[in-house]
Amino acid sequence: MTEFEKKEYYSSLYDLYKNLLTDKQRSYFEDYYFNDLSLFEIADNAHVSRNAVHDQLKKVIDNLGNYENKLGLLKKENKLNELLEEYASSNNSEVLDLINKLKNME
Repeated sequence: MTEFEKKEYYSSLYDLYKNLLTDKQRSYFEDYYFNDLSLFEIADNAHVSRNAVHDQLKKVIDNLGNYENKLGLLKKENKLNELLEEYASSNNSEVLDLINKLKNME
């Protein structure tokens, strides 16, 4: 898996499971993955050591992986999207209406 693919994967997991993380973990993750701050910059902003930030990010990644292994929300979301795309070419208006309702669901 390339670095870009890892970043995309963990960002997807973060979107699903971020509410299960602490505020500090969310902050570090967002600074590192979304704001492209270095470990040193995050550590400097948080007044902690670079190693503390590294350890927290590793813990976040481990937690996100564990949540996905146990709950499988990303896998289910990807499967749902595959099915929606498969049936989107249907000529049946009821199926198309159902697909639109599912896509607009939050």
